[in-house]
Amino acid sequence: MSPDKAPKTGPANAEAWVFDLDNTLYPAKSNLFSQVDRRMTRFIADFLGLDSESAYRLQKSYLRAHGTTMRGLMDEHGMDPGPFLDFVHDIDLGPVAPDPVLDRALARLPGRKIVFTNGPSDHAFRVMDRLAVAHHFEAVFDIVEADYVPKPEPRAYAALVRRHRLTPERTVMVEDMARNLRPAAALGMITVWVRPGSDEGDGGDGGDEVEAGIDHVTDDLARWLAGLTGDAG
Repeated sequence: MSPDKAPKTGPANAEAWVFDLDNTLYPAKSNLFSQVDRRMTRFIADFLGLDSESAYRLQKSYLRAHGTTMRGLMDEHGMDPGPFLDFVHDIDLGPVAPDPVLDRALARLPGRKIVFTNGPSDHAFRVMDRLAVAHHFEAVFDIVEADYVPKPEPRAYAALVRRHRLTPERTVMVEDMARNLRPAAALGMITVWVRPGSDEGDGGDGGDEVEAGIDHVTDDLARWLAGLTGDAG
């Protein structure tokens, strides 16, 4: 945290926790995004009548220019996002397994718990069910509820705060993409970066923790939360 900023509430005293889903609640080594990435390429190829190589190039171009591939397709081609979201998230969740360390840590962690994701809520609940942690969360704020405005657009964060009546200074946001923490830090939230992030994901990182206003960094969310809650495992 920059020395000219007022000290924030420590995470152990937070009133609410906002967690990203993919590559955050489960480790990036599960490599689910590679499946999503391939399905995005297939969708674009079919939707626009392109070969795979051209579709992939356009996919990454829209990612850079619009924040997410989906937003680019919506803005440039008037795409209905519903079929896109359904298609690209129809993946094998086999690599994700129940995480008893995360389950115990979330059980011991005080405060409300919300998932904030650029994906759809049904995908989020499927993943949380695989992890066996869904019962800890009161809500999922997904891309549909954000009116298809993705992270890191500040409007999405403002909508989250309004919808769930969060006090930013007493809220922790946990993300695997540093750039998605910048708007949270600007609102005054306590920020936790789970690295290694998904720098090839849809909305990849590209920024360091100082620029992103990051307060805490961990390579293992479950064990970091366990340490915070005094769970020796």
